[in-house]
Amino acid sequence: GNLTNATELKRELVERGAIFTTSSDTEVLVHLVARSEADTVEGQIRDALEQVEGAYSLVIAVGRTLYAVVDSRGFRPLVLGRLGNGMVVASETCALDLVGATMACELSPGDFVRIEDGRVTELPRLSPRPVSRCVFELVYFARPDSTVFGESVDRVRRNLGGELAREQPAPGAEVVFSVPDSSNAMALGFSEVSGIKLEHGLIRNHYVGRTFINPTQNLRVAKVKIKFNPVRDVIHGKSVVVVDDSLVRGNTSQSLVQMIRAAGAREVHLRLASPPITGPCHYGIDTPTREELIASTHSIEEIGQFLGVDSLGYLSLDGMLRAAGSATGFCHACFSGQYPTPVPEDLVQLRHASPLIATPA
Repeated sequence: GNLTNATELKRELVERGAIFTTSSDTEVLVHLVARSEADTVEGQIRDALEQVEGAYSLVIAVGRTLYAVVDSRGFRPLVLGRLGNGMVVASETCALDLVGATMACELSPGDFVRIEDGRVTELPRLSPRPVSRCVFELVYFARPDSTVFGESVDRVRRNLGGELAREQPAPGAEVVFSVPDSSNAMALGFSEVSGIKLEHGLIRNHYVGRTFINPTQNLRVAKVKIKFNPVRDVIHGKSVVVVDDSLVRGNTSQSLVQMIRAAGAREVHLRLASPPITGPCHYGIDTPTREELIASTHSIEEIGQFLGVDSLGYLSLDGMLRAAGSATGFCHACFSGQYPTPVPEDLVQLRHASPLIATPA
């Protein structure tokens, strides 16, 4: 997660003599804990956390004792698992499977626990705030074999694809396939509802990371060519529906559409299983600035022309929330612009600024 008031707190701490060596907001928490006048470790951690605003799911080690805590809005997931006589803390349930641990519970917003000698002690919860769980965890970031916010990620993504097929059908299309891997279940849901045959039209190289996080456009385009390769026998001469989870800048998808057309597609219909992303995330997902987000400066028709598709369809905000299982309790600020916390206008620039240095008196 990210703290939205970290810069303000950092400035106050520097004025009181604190020395920062990084731009990480985690360092703000360390200073707040160290300067707390509370009598116990739990009190010092609580004192620090009550001063910050934004998203965090923390595991703090103090000697042989672990503390796990989730911010009161619950932006990010955190789960507890049991392994033998010990406990495991992870951000997703699939991590528990990998180490052979069994699921104990998912921490709720504001939960604060102490883990010592395999025993979990519930500490007084943090001050309550409106729940704002990140819906993009379910859309994109979490693994499909995880359970996040009490929901099966795979089931939610199938529901997203089904809602997308109802809202944005593609009459006359012959095959549907995903942009693997995060949209695989979405394409399956689209196929089930639309009746269009599901195929594997793109093969992914699993040794390449996420493309939208790469810092330059040249790197993103180069990685598309390395990351995906079309199955020409599936695509050639056909009207195809391509299902993806979201669209960020648009350049990666533009290259992908060109690749699909070069493989012989007669028509390309792009369907996106989330609404247009019009604002940056300030709570822990490395999305670009507002100016770099194509949906913040272009209409859907203009985006379709830029991508070179025959048609473009986004899932609505209501449709996405229906698929996620609830119309309330989710943060969807990057889609709706409704940020659940105050956000400084220059937050992105401030977050990556050089460490502040105390001014001599």
